[in-house]
Amino acid sequence: MATVDVTVMGAGILGLACGYVCACRGARVRVVEWSHPAAGASGTPVGALSPHVPERWNAKKAFQLDSLLMGDAFWTGVQQVSGRPTGYGRLGRYQPIADDAALARARDRAAEAETLWRGRAAWRVVAAAEAGNFAPLTPTGLLIHDTLSARIAPRAACQALAAAIVALGGEVACGAEGPVEGRVIWATGYPGLAALSADLDHQVGSGVKGQAAILDHDARQAPQIYAEGLLIVPHSNGTVAVGSTTERDFDDPYRTDARLDEVIARARIACPALAGAEVIERWAGVRPRAATIAPMLGPWPGRPGHFVANGGFKIGIGLAPGIGQVMADLVLEDNPTGIPAGFGVEASL
Repeated sequence: MATVDVTVMGAGILGLACGYVCACRGARVRVVEWSHPAAGASGTPVGALSPHVPERWNAKKAFQLDSLLMGDAFWTGVQQVSGRPTGYGRLGRYQPIADDAALARARDRAAEAETLWRGRAAWRVVAAAEAGNFAPLTPTGLLIHDTLSARIAPRAACQALAAAIVALGGEVACGAEGPVEGRVIWATGYPGLAALSADLDHQVGSGVKGQAAILDHDARQAPQIYAEGLLIVPHSNGTVAVGSTTERDFDDPYRTDARLDEVIARARIACPALAGAEVIERWAGVRPRAATIAPMLGPWPGRPGHFVANGGFKIGIGLAPGIGQVMADLVLEDNPTGIPAGFGVEASL
């Protein structure tokens, strides 16, 4: 292709979102990926795009809210440009309410959400009967229902983003290591955090392994569930994803084991509709976790023209629309003002 304005290293959800927004603004984009789109943590089958609780508000939660609210327009645009599905749907989420104390917290948060979420979504207490057949067990007979949460099929979304970049005149070079031209965005997951740590002689983050599974159960129009620390996410292809583990120490990043068996067993208990559902896929991968537990966005210290978009950890996919926008502002316009306090690379130093 012609001279490249922006090279994106890494075809995970963050790198592709950055490349897509840059391409939408007229930049000539090349994405360089050693394997294939969603080869790393973005290959997770789970795809839960969910907010933090609406209380103790901070810049991270505000940025997450804006990113989740962007989701409808962003992912619809990706589908239109690429002609490919993303599996996106804003169908909400149910959470069981365990006792009277949890009920009081849920009602307080419902009141906070009315203000903090600016009337764009709701956090409310409902009877479990409202959830129908695909409902979590709840000791009180009550659930939290938030209408902000959405689901996406991460692998399909990455393929759609890659196709959209190509449709906009860009390139996605898989099985490649370069060339690197123009301004460079490094979105290379947990290996990228290791490389950045080595370059800066300071540990800025690490990888955390997660295991997940896909079950054969059709609940495609049902909200997702968060129960007992588990994510249970119905997808538009008639499957349900469940996950995940959080493993700081591991030998094989891609091997599943008894920890996943436990996740599946707990999911069947939490959501009885899954009791007889067949497991059709088991998955393991490593999510990049920055030392600050917030995404790392900004210039690579000491490397003019190089930038970092990494450390999404558990919320990176939901933040992808917002991260794409602020990184395009930074890389194309030298405008860092949209990057929240605490998200800069320097925050981990």
